Amino acid sequence: MLTPQENELLTHVMPTDPMGKLMRQHWTPVCLLEEVKECDGTPALVEALGSRYVAFRDTEGRVGLLDELCPHRLASLVMGRNEDCGIRCLYHGWKFDVEGNAVAMASEPPEAEKSMCSKVKHKAYKTVEWGGFLWAWLGEGDAPEFKKPAFAPNEDVQVSILKIRLPCNWAQVLEGQIDSAHSSSLHSSDMVPAKVESAAADDQGWYRPSTDKSPRMQSAKTDYGFHYAAIRRPIANAATHDYIRITQYVAPYYALIPPNTSYNVAAVIVPIDNENCNFHFIAWGNPETTPDTTAWREFARAVPGVDVDPITWATVGNMENRFRQDRVKMKEGDFTGIAGIPNQDIAMWVSMGKIVNRTDDILGSSDLAIVEFRRTMVEAAQKVADGEPAIGSAPSILQSSIASFQGVVPKESDWRELWKENVVAG
Repeated sequence: MLTPQENELLTHVMPTDPMGKLMRQHWTPVCLLEEVKECDGTPALVEALGSRYVAFRDTEGRVGLLDELCPHRLASLVMGRNEDCGIRCLYHGWKFDVEGNAVAMASEPPEAEKSMCSKVKHKAYKTVEWGGFLWAWLGEGDAPEFKKPAFAPNEDVQVSILKIRLPCNWAQVLEGQIDSAHSSSLHSSDMVPAKVESAAADDQGWYRPSTDKSPRMQSAKTDYGFHYAAIRRPIANAATHDYIRITQYVAPYYALIPPNTSYNVAAVIVPIDNENCNFHFIAWGNPETTPDTTAWREFARAVPGVDVDPITWATVGNMENRFRQDRVKMKEGDFTGIAGIPNQDIAMWVSMGKIVNRTDDILGSSDLAIVEFRRTMVEAAQKVADGEPAIGSAPSILQSSIASFQGVVPKESDWRELWKENVVAG
């Protein structure tokens, strides 16, 4: 349990909040590249960390990220015209390039326009296109060098992303992604115990070599967050071997979830504000064995226009329609009656309310990673409030050298070393 003050430190991400300041010391994945893929295409509204921006790709293919509101009369540039290497406000025709320079002011007299343009600079943010995301530096001062994330260590890796906007706080979503114990219940109809040597996957579900629903948990701090092992009895060779699943929390935005034999899995959670966030679920790895974006979204039941609103990215399932839960299927043996592993998670996260009151919840021995996450990030937020650097922001940290792990291994194996064999060369 946390105190009310600690819960606020953990959950509040607005610009003046310690957690918000912490996150702004990292490159932030603010939107998908598919949202700004077209030159002179429709501008994208970007919401992150309590602020709103407009993203657009100009005539020459450059991507701009600007504050949403035109500095003239504060109308939204999301509604603007993206043309001729700039975004033009509909209200009075003021136009800005990707660096925020004013390049036209239709409402100003021709003799004054050039001089006026030279005096106006809109707020623009440095961006990087990588791994299916548009990344932005939203912090103070010069942006540090962009470091490749673990789920996109090089250009040859297939990265398939689904995106869903959720009406709940980022921390309860992140806690769900680092909670190995829930999968044996919540996802039991889709993560089926089987006599396999290692976790496997097909287009119907995932298969694991264990029937054990109560893992033993061990954790260890890292300079980028923490990692932990969920240790279960395997179906075969239980006397001499353990089934181990290692999850990595890479502060502040993502978790590396234990992979299967076909592809790796990651979750990226970006707060929109205190009560909303964007959830990204990623399959990544060898292009020959990793599903493409279309197949991944179909597998996860997160297809835009069917399961997710194609403009807002909000899930069609919600508390009002019980996330389209099928009680007939439940009686026939499906554990949740909710189609798609992410949707099963989402139903739980959203059902908790906008922001979980962590002063009331009761934790058990399988919640070790939850305890570690809360302790780690509350302490990290407090350090930022005291003027110290954000966790995981040290230039020496190479995220692309971090990996998760799953497998059946001899009992004497040191789990703290096992994940290193899964690192993909960058």
